Amino acid sequence: MLPAAVLQQAQAEMLDWHGTGMSIMEMSHRGKEFMSVAAQAEADLRELMAIPEEYKVLFLQGGASSQFAMVPLSLMGKTGKADYINTGMWSKKAIAEAKRYGAVNVAATSEAEKFCEIPKFDAWSLSDDAAYVHYTPNETIGGVEFHWVPETGDVPLIADMSSTMLSRPIDVSRYGLIYAGAQKNIGPAGLTVVIVREDLIGQAAETVPAMLNYQIQSDAGSMYNTPPTYSWYLSGLVFAWIKAQGGLAAIGKINERKASKLYGAIDGSDFYHNPVQKACRSWMNVPFTLADSALDADFLTGAKAENLLTLKGHRSVGGMRASIYNAMPEAGVDALVSYMADFERRKG
Repeated sequence: MLPAAVLQQAQAEMLDWHGTGMSIMEMSHRGKEFMSVAAQAEADLRELMAIPEEYKVLFLQGGASSQFAMVPLSLMGKTGKADYINTGMWSKKAIAEAKRYGAVNVAATSEAEKFCEIPKFDAWSLSDDAAYVHYTPNETIGGVEFHWVPETGDVPLIADMSSTMLSRPIDVSRYGLIYAGAQKNIGPAGLTVVIVREDLIGQAAETVPAMLNYQIQSDAGSMYNTPPTYSWYLSGLVFAWIKAQGGLAAIGKINERKASKLYGAIDGSDFYHNPVQKACRSWMNVPFTLADSALDADFLTGAKAENLLTLKGHRSVGGMRASIYNAMPEAGVDALVSYMADFERRKG
């Protein structure tokens, strides 16, 4: 979901951006008009996240999945080994990709617990010679989230923040590299944001493709080739919208309150169930099941009639999943909670 105000502004500017007579989609990415859009987007993101000067901000393509390869290709060469934490499907995909390029130590996993919890840090088996430690702060499918930041000392911490970035304040200085596909809290699909500490740039071997080399992308200002200009522009509008809401501190409070309302409705009922340990429940993705799975189709049909959409759970998990990203207003969560209570009265 994107903020209505952002979509309305994009609609108003669709045919003529700021009197240029052109849509953003028709502009040269190297023209002064789009360059100003790109610069403002980066400035706003840096301000929102308080990104230190020694970090580069890249606006790339390929989704977070391309970063599953770009990270090890660029950073694993130092020791040929990296530590990964396995907490769900996206962790598993990152691990599988990294294994193509070096030795992967799965330092902790919750697979035996069906990814319903986060492995306790004191049980992690971190390597002495890892080039980096990679983890996924929020697993969108299982609805499991870290509410703490792993302490890895001098070993760079790498995070797939596709569903975490911009949902609350984040201390960027705790990380060596953060990456995120845009289509959760940043903007539409097609853009990938990377925040990388400068000392980690330039480690890729000469055989690494140019498009997957942080040094080349950084030197080119994220414009080694034509970037996804419209997604970049829309993301910039989202950054400005978040600033207008009071920034990440304000957004974080709203997101915490939305999640609390929905989990409260689930926990206060014998009809609904969430399998995730309370200490690591996601603010962004709330999976839940019904007491009788035979009622799932009825639940979804009734929800659609109430304009409550895309609630079907991932095929690997089943049940329902409510993704309550930044742009989902609190009123939307209230409407879902109300519908759930009404459905239980009628069917429970």
